[in-house]
Amino acid sequence: MVILNKKYFIMLLSILTLSFLLVACGGNSEEGTDEGNTGEDTGSEGEGSESAEGEFEEAKWQFVTEELKGEVQYEYAAEFAKRISEKTGGAITVEPLEYGALGSEVDQAQLLQQGGVQLAVMSPGFTGGQVPDGQIFSLHYFFPSDQEKVQEILTTSEALNKDLRAKYEEHSISPLAFWTEGEMAWTSNVGIESPSDWEGLNMRVQESPLMRETYDAYGATVQSLSWGELYTALDRETVDAQENPLFFIESASFHEVQDTVTISHHNNYVAMTTANTEWYNGLDENVKKVVDETIAEMQDWVFKEQKAQNEAGLEAIKADTEHPTEIIELTEDQIAEFRKAAEPVHQYYRDEVEGIDPAIYDKLKEEIAAVEGE
Repeated sequence: MVILNKKYFIMLLSILTLSFLLVACGGNSEEGTDEGNTGEDTGSEGEGSESAEGEFEEAKWQFVTEELKGEVQYEYAAEFAKRISEKTGGAITVEPLEYGALGSEVDQAQLLQQGGVQLAVMSPGFTGGQVPDGQIFSLHYFFPSDQEKVQEILTTSEALNKDLRAKYEEHSISPLAFWTEGEMAWTSNVGIESPSDWEGLNMRVQESPLMRETYDAYGATVQSLSWGELYTALDRETVDAQENPLFFIESASFHEVQDTVTISHHNNYVAMTTANTEWYNGLDENVKKVVDETIAEMQDWVFKEQKAQNEAGLEAIKADTEHPTEIIELTEDQIAEFRKAAEPVHQYYRDEVEGIDPAIYDKLKEEIAAVEGE
């Protein structure tokens, strides 16, 4: 009898303990609901956190860039990571990676294609050999000089965001957005003011066959180099000139080993926010929606960021008395001379570059004309 009572007592104690735990869990759930309701009243952040707890599975993504911490691409990836974390209540974390963490620009593009990383900011110039149509961004004096119009075209163009995207997806790269990091400027020791100034110069370019054609039209020779090798090449004069946005010229200290910067308005440094296609297509719909919404929001953010960084970069170059640099801004007449030299390359790209779809070029040209005419 004592034994039976002891068993019953143990069973009763277990039931009471379990009941207490269930009530406690239920109380926490109700408390969380109250906090969520409070969040709805005070702002969307609380509301997003509440929904994230029940809707998003934990995940970690890597987001590789071609630049260093503090520069536009890295700061873009960091801001993207912050927003994704907030929208998913911390369930999804994104790790921004600086240039060099996983190899060169070409290495990073290949890694994305293979699914080694989920996301990357990359320049079309480094994939020109695989996706010839991406070389369209190498055409000089093709896009407007007005940076706001450039960003509008990159954001809204069907030729880019639908047709060109499909071309990249054949290689497991999904461009989710195109955006500008600002106008390119030329640096050199001779001071570029006319096409004839390029005669005999060795110009550093990305892995883009069309860039070779463009600078050949000016009379220059070209050499493909990763930017990690560029400072030393300029310093040793194995390369004579290069092009990049002003913020990057200052950040990478290229102005320290070049006497002049030419503000030429010849082109823009276009970046792509890309994802591995198979990974992106395999995302749950709610996750994909958050990714797409965040990338759409980032277009305005990154335009302001690059503008601020380029303005600050130019001022820093001017203020560097230890490495005085001549700033040359081309006149309208000088630009017209360069435009005349560059325009035959536009037709060469459309009619002779193997593997491109001329319809993409034609459509984009029409879209550019429409935006310029607004």
